[in-house]
Amino acid sequence: MAAAASAKQKIATTKELDVFQWQGVNRKGKKVSGELPAASMLELKAQLRKQGVTPGRVKKKPKALFGLGGDKKIVPADIAVVTRQIATMLGAGVPLVQSIEMIGKGHSNGNMQKLLGDISIKLQSGIPLSECLREHPKYFDSLYCDLVQSGEQSGALETIYDRVATYKEKAEALKAKIKKAMTYPIAVLVVAAIVTSILLIFVVPVFKEIFDSFGAELPAFTLFVLGISDFMQAYWYIGLGAIFAAMYLFKKAHLKSQKFRDSVDKKILKLPVVGDILEKAAVARYARTLATTFAAGVPLPDALESAAGASGNAVFRDAILEIRSEVTSGMQMNLAMRNCSIFPDMVIQMVAIGEESGAVDDMLAKVATVYEQQVDDAVDNLTALLEPMIMAVLGVVIGGLIVAMYLPIFQIGMVV
Repeated sequence: MAAAASAKQKIATTKELDVFQWQGVNRKGKKVSGELPAASMLELKAQLRKQGVTPGRVKKKPKALFGLGGDKKIVPADIAVVTRQIATMLGAGVPLVQSIEMIGKGHSNGNMQKLLGDISIKLQSGIPLSECLREHPKYFDSLYCDLVQSGEQSGALETIYDRVATYKEKAEALKAKIKKAMTYPIAVLVVAAIVTSILLIFVVPVFKEIFDSFGAELPAFTLFVLGISDFMQAYWYIGLGAIFAAMYLFKKAHLKSQKFRDSVDKKILKLPVVGDILEKAAVARYARTLATTFAAGVPLPDALESAAGASGNAVFRDAILEIRSEVTSGMQMNLAMRNCSIFPDMVIQMVAIGEESGAVDDMLAKVATVYEQQVDDAVDNLTALLEPMIMAVLGVVIGGLIVAMYLPIFQIGMVV
């Protein structure tokens, strides 16, 4: 125990691994080269000798300046891919330490190489994988670590890792669908606003100079557009500043105030179409998380707590925590879900059937699959519906500006 504790303390104080570029000669006399993470140049040379490589030229890989080029930031999608790779290699019978070493050395992202190299070194010192992962909460959340710990304790790490990989893949796919539903209309509307602003600030004033030379009374619609153009020319910087200030204040309040975040979550569920998609997504995340944790042998109260955090919405989080409280006091989960009045009847009935048959995890997995498909279909339908609507709005706005500018010319033509 004392040796393990000292090993942990030693590893904890180890500096962050650097990436080294090396050249050498293997046992066959062939020149080889590559990149490897290591704590020092001496440690790197020792690693190469173990692999049968006589090291030659070794240098530390320079870090990119100002984020241009070089190593990329590790995103959740990268963790999902690495998790699947580990699950596949464990399923093929490759030892855990060797699996992580191979994946780290073969990864194109230097930051991921450092992360996996650090985990590999700690594993070799005898620290369990779940504890190694907990030292990197930025990339591995408590749910991920709890599932891995459950696999280590039950001796079924291979099976658990396959479930974790499936869970991460489904979660990332669902997140991508939600981003698709939100990003497309926002991007189109932003572009439309920019184009309209350019027309009002730079194009309309040219027409105004022409109209002034006419000396005739202008139509009301044209005067209205010219008034907007004058306002935009005089106060565009105030409007732009107000937009950026509103975005900054919203982001700051959303980051620091839990009450504000909860309020936004409640209101966003009431939005037409988008609210329905987010509600289905929350149900899918709840069912998928609970199915994965329950199947891994995590006690139901703990599984519900993990599902509450993974739901992604304050309304569902509070409801799931209420369910956890009632389940802990002895109530069946399907009855507790019915009391919350937030879950669809189909979900409650599936959970009831699962409790009666002893297959809650299978039923929840089916629920998650159904709702993930519904989210996918809803996003596709939303995209198909928004395209003609956005085109119509753009046509009305741009067409209205054109008509407003040409009305005086048409009137002069009729007089002549």
